[in-house]
Amino acid sequence: MEKHNIKFKETSREGELEFYSNIFLSEKRIEFEKIEQAKNFPLIQQIFYLPFVNKVILNKHSVYIEKLNILEWKDVQDELCKQLEDFLNDGGLVSQVELKKTSPITVYAESTPNPNAMKFVVNKKLFNDVYEFKKVEDTKEAPLAKSLFTFPFIQEIFFDFNFISIIQKPDSNWDENIMDVREFIRSFIQDDNTIIFEENFIKKSDPKIIENLDDISKKIIEIIEEHVKPAVASDGGNIVFESYDNETKKVNVILQGACSGCPSSTITLKSGIENMLKEMLPGMISSVNAVNG
Repeated sequence: MEKHNIKFKETSREGELEFYSNIFLSEKRIEFEKIEQAKNFPLIQQIFYLPFVNKVILNKHSVYIEKLNILEWKDVQDELCKQLEDFLNDGGLVSQVELKKTSPITVYAESTPNPNAMKFVVNKKLFNDVYEFKKVEDTKEAPLAKSLFTFPFIQEIFFDFNFISIIQKPDSNWDENIMDVREFIRSFIQDDNTIIFEENFIKKSDPKIIENLDDISKKIIEIIEEHVKPAVASDGGNIVFESYDNETKKVNVILQGACSGCPSSTITLKSGIENMLKEMLPGMISSVNAVNG
């Protein structure tokens, strides 16, 4: 049986080396940013056991390893080649599961009422909840959002069900950037990269949170969920109940996604949501205000 022969070479990315084998490793490119993602990939787990490893990418004949800045590659590269060879030639597996062929991913872009926001719709469900990222520091548990922030013109990112709304910086032009973003999202998902670690987020619709609210607040949430959110989502945005004041009868909501900073959001609040709540909860609502957006 032919044995693995592992060699290394530099890549264009700082801190990364490519370790390539003479024998095929994987049918598809897969990124791993933490060992938890590699539970079905023994070879990748072995690599993450090394204290200097930051990120691993598995490809057809190669493993790309990005290191932390605690040592130099010259100190470990030869030994790592030998470790990888020994692991594979002693019967160690690259993967414990057969990599299934995935259905083609399609992504199309939709304009929104917010001229700075674009909605990118995917042909499959991506999320079970909504997630908003206003800065890259918020994306530790959301690899796709973290990667999107590498585009210098992106200001905010919003995830919901099967779409991603992106707000560009005011001096940017979607006509120049839309194709690059759409293809980036499509490739990222098609390559089976981890999109988000949903288990590490607190669900905004958690029943335990809602049950502690007063009856009027619960009714407001019910109306927003049933009558408002579907229409807002079609425009690439979201609305979240924030608070209700029993004395002033004021309702505060949070606008997210394409609705955040949208010039028409004030009109939507006053002529749409506020009037609806006043009609459905007579005498209980004085005004609806956005606490952000």
